[in-house]
Amino acid sequence: MKTYDWIVVGGGITGAALAYELAKTGFSVLLLEQHSRPQNATRYSYGGLAYWSGSTPLTRLLCEEAIARYHILSQELDADIQFRELDLLLTISAYNDPEATAASYNDFAIPPRLLSIQEACELEPQLNREAISGALTVKHGHIHPEKTAQAYIQAFKRAGGEMQITQVLQVLQDGVQTTTATFHSANVVVCAGGLSRQLLKSAGVSIKLYFTHAEIIEIPPVDVRLRTLVMPANQQRFQLEAESTQVDELWDELGNELVPAILDVGAIQFQDGSIRIGQISRAIADPHAKVNSDVSEQWLRRSVGQILPALENLPGTWYHCLVAFSSNQLPLIGAIPGLEGVHVFSGFSNPLVLIPPLAKRFANFATGQEDEIITQMLI
Repeated sequence: MKTYDWIVVGGGITGAALAYELAKTGFSVLLLEQHSRPQNATRYSYGGLAYWSGSTPLTRLLCEEAIARYHILSQELDADIQFRELDLLLTISAYNDPEATAASYNDFAIPPRLLSIQEACELEPQLNREAISGALTVKHGHIHPEKTAQAYIQAFKRAGGEMQITQVLQVLQDGVQTTTATFHSANVVVCAGGLSRQLLKSAGVSIKLYFTHAEIIEIPPVDVRLRTLVMPANQQRFQLEAESTQVDELWDELGNELVPAILDVGAIQFQDGSIRIGQISRAIADPHAKVNSDVSEQWLRRSVGQILPALENLPGTWYHCLVAFSSNQLPLIGAIPGLEGVHVFSGFSNPLVLIPPLAKRFANFATGQEDEIITQMLI
């Protein structure tokens, strides 16, 4: 039975990027993913790169590294990840004060610019001017998230990595047990997003890693055109995350709804003309909880229609996935105390930006190189 240096659990962009970086440094790596086409947060992401949003020396440095990395990533991975820059439009509701909302962004590396209603509608003609009191705008990076994850996986394979489509049932100290076999390794790193908490619990470990149930509608290519990535300036998701993590033990009681569901109206159009609109977030402790898709879709469409009327009734398909997060908006990274050889790399609140630079740093750190950023972030 072959023993690997590393087994990476999870084939979203987190696991794909980390597996690639580990293989590139010379480790023997096995990447495990349960679906041939993953149904995860990467698959249903907007694809936005908020590299302007660093608000501390640590996050500003990582954002700078990320945007520099994305400028060369298509060439390095030998694949078109559809990297571009576009205008992010952060809508301010008719009930919120534009000046106060703009001031809440002053700590970011590049504070967004405040627009009047007229200026916002000129930038994004699909906006309903009656629903807003203004908007903020800033240049924003964008990729096709699923193509980027696949590009990482193909480059990982070219670097000598191996991949298996199989479901991990349990994390062991010397590998993992799956539905098809037991694989052995010196190290296991869990990059399973919203399933990471449950997987680590199967190994007897409880860590402060959480997840929301996120819901979006995917619309096939249409003639309607969006010029910007639209999101709300006052996002409720971060408040939902903070409130739901106040009592960690509640997450161990399956089915608990920690706080009421929220909806942050957003929309993005990809280069092929397809559109994703969302997003509903629910903090339900059971990763396998069922959601009433009909009721959710009606709520989502009605809310998006208030801001972007042309999108409300476009034919599309409702999807649901888990989105991992931590209690302080920084990822959980590193070896898990008391469980030798088992690591975690999950819980990113700004994943598409933070993952590429941190995956590269983590892989180098795994070879024995000093890295003060990884050292700061270790569990």
